[in-house]
Amino acid sequence: MRLATWNVNSVRSRIDRVTAFLDRHDIDVLAIQETKCRDDQFPYEQFDAAGYEVAHVGLNQWNGVAIVSRVGLDDVEVAFPDQPGFDKNAGDSLIDSPVVEARAIGATCGGVRVWSLYVPNGRALDDPHYAYKLDWLSTLRAGATRWLAEDPAARIALVGDWNIAPTDDDVWSPDFFTGKTHTSDAERAAFQAMLDTGFRDVVRPFTPGPGVYTYWDYTQLRFPRKEGMRIDFILASPALADQVKDAAIDREERKGKGASDHAPVIAEFTG
Repeated sequence: MRLATWNVNSVRSRIDRVTAFLDRHDIDVLAIQETKCRDDQFPYEQFDAAGYEVAHVGLNQWNGVAIVSRVGLDDVEVAFPDQPGFDKNAGDSLIDSPVVEARAIGATCGGVRVWSLYVPNGRALDDPHYAYKLDWLSTLRAGATRWLAEDPAARIALVGDWNIAPTDDDVWSPDFFTGKTHTSDAERAAFQAMLDTGFRDVVRPFTPGPGVYTYWDYTQLRFPRKEGMRIDFILASPALADQVKDAAIDREERKGKGASDHAPVIAEFTG
């Protein structure tokens, strides 16, 4: 199975790039983040024409996640158990609604349980969205721990835009990010806590850093200046991680007119 994840930053704007990417890399399953459309606006027809089934959740012009698969799409689940919500109108209020923002969708594809995840940004260290981000990650970690306890042989992939650069090697300038989100101690501890459950970053061994990134801001000529961040990951359960045979980051997709600010991340598994 060839599994990829990509924050496309509007699927309708980049549908031609996405379908071309699927064909060029012979992708079996693609997890998409920031679709930026409602379910009724999603371009299902183009994926159907390319031979892919689609599961999508999108509530408005923000967020939105999807899984497209040509190897089956079963047991679709919108939101992981107890996924926190964020009340945008209440300022500092966290609420328990299962899906306030469209940030997580899961499906079983070719025997692998795939979760497409768009982790909250956090905005600023003193913003309520930062507390929401940490709560969101903590709840996801609790779910991942439970899934592995229930079935240590489970083949699970937690993939997407994590909005965390886990190490200083994963940002172009650690000093620039001092006092900002994505590199704070609490965020990095939350990412490490995911790894401590047994899930493994299966792409990094094939794409060692520093200077290997998945995201470059549109402003300040960040891409040509190679000023990026590694914030998109494929974390695989132990049983699935043992089956990885290759992985890559398609930096070419960040080039050219109409590119997303993220590059696709790809992993190939045996079995």
